[in-house]
Amino acid sequence: MRNNGSFAALLFVAVVAAGLGLAFAIDGSLSSPASTVILIVFSVLAAAVAAATKVADQWNRAVVLRLGRFHRLRGPGLFFIIPIVDGIPYWIDIRVISTAFNAEKTLTMDTVPVDVDAVLFWRVVDAKKAALDVADYKSAISWASQTALRDVIGKTMLAEMLEGRDKISALLQRIIDERTEPWGINVISVEVKDVLIPEGLEAAMSMQAQAERERQARVILGDSERQIAQKFEEAAKAYANNPTAFHLRAMNMLYEGLKSNATIVVVPSTAIESMNLGSMAGTGNIAVDSINDG
Repeated sequence: MRNNGSFAALLFVAVVAAGLGLAFAIDGSLSSPASTVILIVFSVLAAAVAAATKVADQWNRAVVLRLGRFHRLRGPGLFFIIPIVDGIPYWIDIRVISTAFNAEKTLTMDTVPVDVDAVLFWRVVDAKKAALDVADYKSAISWASQTALRDVIGKTMLAEMLEGRDKISALLQRIIDERTEPWGINVISVEVKDVLIPEGLEAAMSMQAQAERERQARVILGDSERQIAQKFEEAAKAYANNPTAFHLRAMNMLYEGLKSNATIVVVPSTAIESMNLGSMAGTGNIAVDSINDG
């Protein structure tokens, strides 16, 4: 509601000044009985005009009652009422309003106590209903939101509360809107800000998540080992059909191991015999000796 006291005072002064001017123009004096009567009449008229003049801001609607019964809604801007007969018990703000609400230690469907904080955005779309159908619509909205939140928590599993906040918010919006629509209220949106669980349960859930990640890592490692084993099996079959390729592969592996001077490679004699490296080495030595003798 706009404070229109200054405007009413200005009107009062203007009407009284008009009365003074009229009294002086008629009688030429302000002390005569006629002038006094004129001043009294204009003073009463000024008070009535000041009381009848109201100003509503752009976002306000005035609920006017006439002799205790609803008469009409007025505003925004300048309007007039009948003093004593009319009254304005409510000024309704039609802007979007935010209301924070919460639920503490409320059990979920799987009996886990949680604290949930949320915020409601709403506005009055029917000022008459908001004024006449509910005693205090702001408090009623707050209580309706809290009870709706508790009902939703009690019918929801903890995992759904943590992962599906958007779904919970949409459900809350629908429920609260259905409850407040008879009061001339429109729920614009509901946002769940935070869901708090007990510290012990939070630590347990963290350990469970870590164990799940380790399990997935082991599964991936097992799949990799299986694929490697399959490749080894395919290679073994290929080498079994081609011994020369197997010997060349073995010699290549031995060569790669000897490339580094800091590496000592111990090759069993059985491995040398299986790859015929001994005969190859002997042939090489004979060739070297014959060259030296020549």
